[in-house]
Amino acid sequence: MTTNTGSRGQSTLQNFAPLIVDVAVPLASYYLFKDGFGMSTFAALAWSSVVPALRTGWSVLKERRTNALAGLILVVNVVSLLLSFVSGDPRLMLAKDSGVSSTVAIGILVSVVLGRPMMTAGLKPFLVKGDAVREAAWERLTSGASAASADFRRRERAFSVVWGVVLLAECVVRAVGAYTVPVDTMVWLGGVVLAVAVLIGIVVGGALGAGPMEAMVSHETKRSESASTGPASTEPASTEVAVAA
Repeated sequence: MTTNTGSRGQSTLQNFAPLIVDVAVPLASYYLFKDGFGMSTFAALAWSSVVPALRTGWSVLKERRTNALAGLILVVNVVSLLLSFVSGDPRLMLAKDSGVSSTVAIGILVSVVLGRPMMTAGLKPFLVKGDAVREAAWERLTSGASAASADFRRRERAFSVVWGVVLLAECVVRAVGAYTVPVDTMVWLGGVVLAVAVLIGIVVGGALGAGPMEAMVSHETKRSESASTGPASTEPASTEVAVAA
């Protein structure tokens, strides 16, 4: 089986691009608008929040299908942005970020209860790696056709639960900071809190969910390949010897 290294690298970049856009771009643009163009704190925060909202909307349009997680983030971004414009409170602008996290976290946890874990959509490309055989192995594991299906689905739910809990904790920390820490400090500190939360989600979610799931996909892939090729024949090929009459 050949490994598509280019597809794997592209998949990794695509999965981390939203984090870069949602954290690095708003942080840099905030200081550019505030210090470079002399905008007020509220105006700088408002304009720096536009890019993440547009990015989420574009991802929904680009996929041309309903993505529950992306759609939820888009709605929360737009609503919180409109509310912040109405109130004119820069601290509310900061608190809205924790509102996004809490809403997404609750959505993820509810999706687990409903049996449709939201985080699976982002996890699958990492485990399948653009390989058709691994894709088929994934489908067997999720459909119940494999002996490991029950454990696989349990790990799938655990992965989403970890991210739901982590995002709720991140929400509490950022909400408290929005009203207790100076605005200019909280602008960059909020990014740090988010980065730490993401790191925790990756480590714990990997240990409880993604890691075991990848092992199961690999095992199912090898088992499928072995079954399709069958046992190697040890008998020499028979040949017909023509005997001249």
